[in-house]
Amino acid sequence: MFRQSGHLNLHMRMHTGEKLFKCEVCNNMFSDHGYLNRHMRIHTGEKPFKCDICNKMFSVSGDLKRHMRIHTGEKPFKCEVCNKMFSDSGHLNEHIRIHKGEKPFQCEVCSKRFIWSGALNRHKRTHTGEKPFKCEVCNKCLCGDLNRHMRIHTGEKPFKCEVCTKRFSTSGHLNRHMRIHTGEKPFKCEVCKKMFNASGHLNRHMRVHTGVKPIQL
Repeated sequence: MFRQSGHLNLHMRMHTGEKLFKCEVCNNMFSDHGYLNRHMRIHTGEKPFKCDICNKMFSVSGDLKRHMRIHTGEKPFKCEVCNKMFSDSGHLNEHIRIHKGEKPFQCEVCSKRFIWSGALNRHKRTHTGEKPFKCEVCNKCLCGDLNRHMRIHTGEKPFKCEVCTKRFSTSGHLNRHMRIHTGEKPFKCEVCKKMFNASGHLNRHMRVHTGVKPIQL
């Protein structure tokens, strides 16, 4: 039930797909005037929501709410398979793909598939040769994460294990390390069903089935 007819009308547009409100800049259509107002901040650059801790600004309140979990450490979203906790529902959904083996992002050149769109974008640069990021310290050009590379020079290790306090330069290294403590083994051999805590271990194991020998350098 709805207390106001306007709320009912808005709800009905979810069923009808009706979109009455138009962005005059890019012509996108919206079902609610409030959605249009939030969208307009993309064009205006307006960011009215401010983090009181680090002063970072956001265009929508939901983004600020998710950001605050970085400071509070709150992780309200739980994986029902391995019990890992996440601060964002989107991160949980991406994580679930590891368990399902789902890889929705495919390279159009070599047909290799990826769990994350970012991983696909980085992979594409192996075909194009594009290296858009340059390190100002060693002049190395990179196709991927420049911030991660810079930690080689600074020695910074911002990611800390809350169990044994060991520190890591990348979140990926920390995630792999955490499986030592949790016992999580998200990588499954489709031949013999054996489970592994790292994709590299699974790849090495697959040679047992394929008979492929590693290249001798």
